[in-house]
Amino acid sequence: MTSKPATPPHKGAILTIILVSYFMILLDNSVIFTALPSLEVDLGLSTAELAWVQDAYTLVFGGLLLLGARAGDLLGRKRVFIFGLIVFSLASLLIAFAPAGWWLIASRAMQGMGAAIVAPSALSLLTASFEGRERARAVAAYAATAGIGVSLGLVIGGALASWFSWRAGFFVNVPIGVAMIALAPKFLPETAIRAGRFDIPGAVTATLGVGGLVFAILHGSENGWTDLTTVTAFVLAVVLLIAFVFAESRAAQPIMPLRLFASRERTGAYLTRFLYLGAMIGFFYFTTQYLQGTLGFTPLEAGLAFLPMTLVNFAVALAIPRLSERLGDTVLLVAGIVVTIAGMLWLSRIAPESGYLAVVAAPMLFIGAGQGLAFAPMTVFGIAGTSPEDAGEASGVVNTFHQLGTSVGLGILVAVATIAAPANRMETAASITAEASAALTAGTGLLVLALVVTVTLIVPSTFAARRALRTPALTSSV
Repeated sequence: MTSKPATPPHKGAILTIILVSYFMILLDNSVIFTALPSLEVDLGLSTAELAWVQDAYTLVFGGLLLLGARAGDLLGRKRVFIFGLIVFSLASLLIAFAPAGWWLIASRAMQGMGAAIVAPSALSLLTASFEGRERARAVAAYAATAGIGVSLGLVIGGALASWFSWRAGFFVNVPIGVAMIALAPKFLPETAIRAGRFDIPGAVTATLGVGGLVFAILHGSENGWTDLTTVTAFVLAVVLLIAFVFAESRAAQPIMPLRLFASRERTGAYLTRFLYLGAMIGFFYFTTQYLQGTLGFTPLEAGLAFLPMTLVNFAVALAIPRLSERLGDTVLLVAGIVVTIAGMLWLSRIAPESGYLAVVAAPMLFIGAGQGLAFAPMTVFGIAGTSPEDAGEASGVVNTFHQLGTSVGLGILVAVATIAAPANRMETAASITAEASAALTAGTGLLVLALVVTVTLIVPSTFAARRALRTPALTSSV
């Protein structure tokens, strides 16, 4: 009796489910920016409550990412991925029906939990499902989704807030989530469940340490860096993160193997992503405020104002697989950061009387091109050389540094903007412009640091790897 041949995996369906699910997470992380003014009025939120609408999501997302990655390895990435989608979709529905601020903030925290489960599982499923050139193309598509999702979310959020309600931006996730939950069991591959157990000390210290650091940054940007709660949170976060490193060095099955940082290439990719994302979150946050507060754009117009960047980003991202084969990921990453620096520096020169086309749209083209060039190589270098057993942890570290970069970066840039604000705290077109200009200038500084890290850590490593590959060939030819 002959056995029935196994059905080959449907690669297109696998990639679609992963990218759509990841896009859904990115969508809600940016749709909130253009919806904030409408949301504030509708629920009567205070300034602090409004800040926590974003902070609650960021805090939980950043704090639980490593635990989400570990859960995928021990329980099966497909199963964990589907569970995360259920949590995220349910949270989106609760947000859409939120009757008060506390409900909204709690639901955003729940949404962050779902995102922390889905994000690392998505990247590790992608890594496990594709190899060789297929993997390069899949990672490029994943990176393009990361770059495009944020800016497209601003457009969608602005349109829905202007035409219907801020709630529509969260309602839209529900049918998408239900569709992905229905398709995932059929198409996503089963992954091997690793025998072992949860690294409880590592999970607790990592979650509380990262969460405490994110909380300290967010609280400090709102209440001052010398505030007792801010200082206490920083101290506790440092103590917990030191305890985390100690626990991981002794754990038999660590939640984040320290060997991942033995590679200068991967370490450089993590730090570059941290700095780059810190600059990018400031770009979206402060440019949106400038468009609406100074230039008088509606939420829809503010969202559409990012279209030039989105279109260029998408076009460049589509060309990444070909460019990577011809030029190499190192050249693309360096070029991407340099182009982004040029765009951010140009944009930071905004003034109250500036016109949109010359001072906003034009530099956005550079920023969009830079993002399109940089995101895929950053992702590739972040998981480079990892074994299948470390794929979940590596993707968790990539996403952790991504989220930490946005949290820490935004806190730093908000603090810089606060210094540039007038003493009377009165918001005028001039004050909004001054704050945005100062923050964007500081964001340019973060990008310069990202370039320094790339040139110092990633470039020498890749050149050394190429020399090592050439040496045996030269020896054998002699």
